[in-house]
Amino acid sequence: MSQTDNQTYSGLHRRYIILTEGQTHPTPAKLAASVLRYRPEQVVALLDSTKAGGDAGEFMGCGQGVPIVAALDDGIRLGADALLLGITPAGGLVPQEWESLIESAIDRGLAVISGMHSLLCDRQDWVTRAKASGAELIDLRLPPADIGVNGCRAVQHAGLRVHTVGSDCNCGKKVTALEIERELRRQGYSTEFLATGQSGIAISGRGIAMDHVIADYVAGAAERLVLENRDRDILLIEGQGAITHPLYSGVTLSMLHGFAPHVLILCHQVNRRIMRGTVDTPVADLRDLISLYEQISAPVFPARVVGIALNTMGLSEEQARQALAEIRDRCDLAVTDVLRWGPAPLVDALRPWIESKKIKGKAK
Repeated sequence: MSQTDNQTYSGLHRRYIILTEGQTHPTPAKLAASVLRYRPEQVVALLDSTKAGGDAGEFMGCGQGVPIVAALDDGIRLGADALLLGITPAGGLVPQEWESLIESAIDRGLAVISGMHSLLCDRQDWVTRAKASGAELIDLRLPPADIGVNGCRAVQHAGLRVHTVGSDCNCGKKVTALEIERELRRQGYSTEFLATGQSGIAISGRGIAMDHVIADYVAGAAERLVLENRDRDILLIEGQGAITHPLYSGVTLSMLHGFAPHVLILCHQVNRRIMRGTVDTPVADLRDLISLYEQISAPVFPARVVGIALNTMGLSEEQARQALAEIRDRCDLAVTDVLRWGPAPLVDALRPWIESKKIKGKAK
């Protein structure tokens, strides 16, 4: 019933009602937003009694046409066979006020899918209820049991490894990697998106949630993903956290060393001044971050920052373009917002690296 090997995710055939109760916004409901944007065909409704009758697109910036309903039975009537917990809170605990609704879903035989650190399979009462109803419990963050320490073997991958890194958490690393991978694949290159968090796994169907791996094994888990995809010419690797984030820097550093990327794309939300989840930790200057990421990678495998992906959510078109121009001039790198303007400048920045690896695609 419970996901035991997150290399393959069994929920891609499901029809979701996504629980976002009281948190229907793309920042707290990051998992919901990801699935709405990249797997909309799986979503029948959002469940939020405070916004019932509304449309997901109105509040989430994606998922236009997906209704917001007030009750679980409303979603079941629309064809849902799974309840997806749509938020990604700091600490990853299932909200206590959601527990009765989760139990109701289990008793109705719905699959329950969670990206929380508090695992569904650790609740024996829920496991017992699921056995009785035939429900499936799926923990997206549950890693494979046989991960070891890093053997520094990622460099055996002969292709190009591209890793998105951030100025903060939740600033666009996954979306940037997905959009670049989609464009390179459209051009005929042999690519793979490597999911390193619960949202990426829900989208791609494979991966390892790095922040739930034992600290000593995070770099080993990263290495494992590279080696399992060594047949792909270009790997687009989803980043986590930020090297300067006091809550999540350990995962960020271990991933850098395990993936041994050739190039980095720095992701940054414009106008965010304080790191998410902190009281007063400032977002570092982008030029300092570029230098820091390159210096901290160098002793293991030197990486270069070749572009910046902006998250301009909440800005007008004029404000966004002004921010882009200022950052491009200050950092002298390719800059874009992959959702507003597409990933082309970042793909172009990768072109010399692709050519140096003699990687061929259908692109001219």
